[in-house]
Amino acid sequence: MAAPFVVPGPSGVAIRARLRVSKTDAAVLAEVGAFLGTLASRNLAVRSRQGSTHDAAMRAARKRELTGCSSARWAGSITKATHDQWAPARRGQVAEMAWLRRQTTLIEARLARPPGAKASKREGLVRGYGSRAEWHAKARRMYGLKDRPAGLEADWAAGRVHVVRGGKQLARLRDHLDVAGLDEQAWRQRWQAARMLLAADGESGKRFGNETIRITAAGQVSIKLPATLAHLANAPHGRYVLDATTDFRHRGEEWLDRITASRAVAYRIHHDVVRGRWYVTACWQRTIAPVLPLEAALAKGVVAVDMNDDHLAAWQLDVHGNPVGEPQRFLYDLSGNTQHSDAQIRHALTQLLHHTRRCGIAAIAIEDLDFSDARTREKHGRKKDFRRPISRFPTAKLRARLVAMAAEQDIAIIAVDPAYTSRWGAQHWQQPLTSDNRKTTRHDAAAVAIGRRALGHPIRRRTAPPRTHQSDGYGHRTVQARLETQRREETRHRVPGPRTRRVPPGRGAKAGDQCAQHRSGHAAEHASWQQDPLPLSL
Repeated sequence: MAAPFVVPGPSGVAIRARLRVSKTDAAVLAEVGAFLGTLASRNLAVRSRQGSTHDAAMRAARKRELTGCSSARWAGSITKATHDQWAPARRGQVAEMAWLRRQTTLIEARLARPPGAKASKREGLVRGYGSRAEWHAKARRMYGLKDRPAGLEADWAAGRVHVVRGGKQLARLRDHLDVAGLDEQAWRQRWQAARMLLAADGESGKRFGNETIRITAAGQVSIKLPATLAHLANAPHGRYVLDATTDFRHRGEEWLDRITASRAVAYRIHHDVVRGRWYVTACWQRTIAPVLPLEAALAKGVVAVDMNDDHLAAWQLDVHGNPVGEPQRFLYDLSGNTQHSDAQIRHALTQLLHHTRRCGIAAIAIEDLDFSDARTREKHGRKKDFRRPISRFPTAKLRARLVAMAAEQDIAIIAVDPAYTSRWGAQHWQQPLTSDNRKTTRHDAAAVAIGRRALGHPIRRRTAPPRTHQSDGYGHRTVQARLETQRREETRHRVPGPRTRRVPPGRGAKAGDQCAQHRSGHAAEHASWQQDPLPLSL
C-alpha cells in the first residue's frame, strides 16, 4: 500500500466579481470580444495545420501576423489561449488511446471465458459475461473499439487534434434545441458568448500588473482596444474606460497588495447569457508554501473523512488512533445543476473546516481516490446503482477545492491509500463503536480506518500472539499490533477454543456451567475449609 503523504497546497488563485456594465459598455465589450475571438479561431486553425512540426519560430510568426491588426499583448494572449486549447486535446488523445487498450484487453479476457463463469483470484481469471446475448454484444463492441485506435494513432502522428472553440457540448446542442428547450436565437447568443475572447496575461513591473486589461485600486476597469477598433476609444492611448466599477470582496486585500506593488495579475471578462451578467476574473500565481512534515501535521491527531455520494462522514482521532467524540456528517446534494452542486460542496467543506478548527486539529485525512477508470460496466458489471454514484461523484473537484480552502485555514490535507478502508472499517470498528445512544454507520467506521492509516496505526485493533503465548499463563491472549508487524492489516483468522480469558484452552465445554467453577462461596467448593457460623449462645 502507498504511504500517506501531505498534499501540497495550490499554486494559483482565482477570484471573480460582477461588472454592472451599461448598454454602451456591453456593446463595446461584445464587439471587442467577437473580434478577438475571430482572430483566435483563425490562429487555432493555423496551429492545428502545423501539427507536430510546430516550433518557437512558427509561434513567433503567428504572433507577428496577429500584432498588425490587434497589438503585441493581445497577440501574446491569443497565442497562449490557442496553446492552452491545443495541448489538452493532444494529451486527451494519449489518454483515449490508453483507455481503448485497457478496455479491449479486459473485454478480450472476458470473452475468452464461458458465459456465466465465475472469477478466480487464485488463478487470475476474470468472470465471464452473464448470458450468450451479452457475450455477442460485447464481441461486436470489441471490434468497434479495435477500429478507433487506428484513427487516433494517425491523428497523433500527424499532430492533428479535433477541438471546437465554444465547446463541443454546445456545438452538438445545435441539433437538439427542442430537447434543451431553446430556440435558435437563444442558442446563437450562447454560442457567440462562448467564442468571445477577452483575456489578457499579467506582466510584473507594469502599472497595476496588467497593461491590456487594467483595474485600478478604486475598481475602475479599462481595456486596451485592438488597432482595428481604435475608433471606439474614449480615453487616451487607445483605451476604453468602462462606466462600471468592480470590487473583489473575496481575497480583495491580497489582490490590492499585488496591484499596488505592480505584480502580474491576469484578467478575463466573460458574459453569462443565461443570467444576463458580465463578470471579470482575476488570477495570479502564488508562492507555494513548504509542505508541512507528516509528523508535525499529525501532532494533535487528525480528522478523518470518508467521502460519499451524498455526505462527508468525519470523525476525530487522537494521536493513538482512538476515536474522540461523536461522528459528524456533512450533507450535500448533487442532483441539481452545476452551480447548485458547487454551492453544496462548498458549504459542506466549509462546515468540515470549521469543525476541524473547533477540535484544535491541524490535519484532515482523506482517501486518494481516482475514479477515472472505474466507471465502466466492464469493471462493475450490471451494478447500475453503484456505477451511477461513481460516475457523478466529483472526486477531482472536491479534492481540489478542499486543498484550496484548507490552505487558507492552515490545515494540512493528508492523502492515504483507499484500499479496503470501508471493508476493514466495518469489520473492526463498526460494532465496537455502536451503542444504545449511537448508531455507527459503515461510513463512520471507514473514516476511523482512514484516520488510523494516516496516523500509521493498523486498522485492525488486535493481532494474535505467538502460538506458545496463547494462554493465561503467558499473558493476554491478544496483544496490540506494532508498526513493524507484517501483514497486520489482514483479516484475522478465528482462533479455536473458548472466547474467554478465564478458562484455559480446551475447557470451553464447561465455561457456562457455574457449578463447575471454583468460585468463592459457591456450592461446588470443598466444605472442609468453609468457616462454620458462630453459635448463638455458649
